[in-house]
Amino acid sequence: MSLPTLHTLQRPLGSTGLTVSPLGLGTVKLGRDQGVKYPNGFTIPDDEQARQLLAQARELGINLIDTAPAYGRSEERLGPLLRGQRDEWVIVSKVGEEFENGQSRFDFSAAHTRLSVERSLKRLETDHLELVLVHSDGNDLHILEQEGVYDALEQLKQDGKILGYGFSGKTAAGGLKALERGDCAMVTYNLNEQGERPVLDYAAEHGKAILVKKALASGHVCLSPGVDPVRASFELLFAHPGVCSAIVGTINPVHLAHNVATVARVLEQR
Repeated sequence: MSLPTLHTLQRPLGSTGLTVSPLGLGTVKLGRDQGVKYPNGFTIPDDEQARQLLAQARELGINLIDTAPAYGRSEERLGPLLRGQRDEWVIVSKVGEEFENGQSRFDFSAAHTRLSVERSLKRLETDHLELVLVHSDGNDLHILEQEGVYDALEQLKQDGKILGYGFSGKTAAGGLKALERGDCAMVTYNLNEQGERPVLDYAAEHGKAILVKKALASGHVCLSPGVDPVRASFELLFAHPGVCSAIVGTINPVHLAHNVATVARVLEQR
């Protein structure tokens, strides 16, 4: 018996006109193994392993890929790995955070935003990105109200270099503010943390997009014996009409297949 896939379960990405799989592949582990908050260590996959993971994701019906300049060499590696497949992927990248010499630094100026997006286009070997999100340092409202990043992203959207933009923040207030102008908010929402639920509610009411990060609490979820934490996590997520897709950062083919099969079963039973 073949395992369920996500091919027939794509959903609108808010009002962007794009459609995405309910699971997206996060690629921090393709480019960075320092300063990442996972319960277990891991080895960055080589090119052949990464190519196989991307091929598996496509076969399972995943069309959304999430990357960022702060993910080490992730963008640089994805460019060559995705050659000849560009039309098959919705690519989400970010601006604002740089990761160098084991440390993060942040720059939300308009000038750096433009530089960052142009660099991402070059690394990813493409002339446009479907979505660019601001990689917040936690000072969400200050970034949105005092920095030039959103104005620059709006101009890049008008120029056709990005199709949509939004905010990957850390507060409900930031997410709500971000959606007043932006197309998408990436929020933390899982069995342990639901403080940003008002952002999901706003998105559902206003036709905005929601991507969920840390959907599985980065592997930290603990439940009663006999309860599948993956299924319980996805049941929570997809019970909310605002959720478009959840980003999972696994590099384990078995985990990826299990996640996809679980999401497919959850959605087909809705």
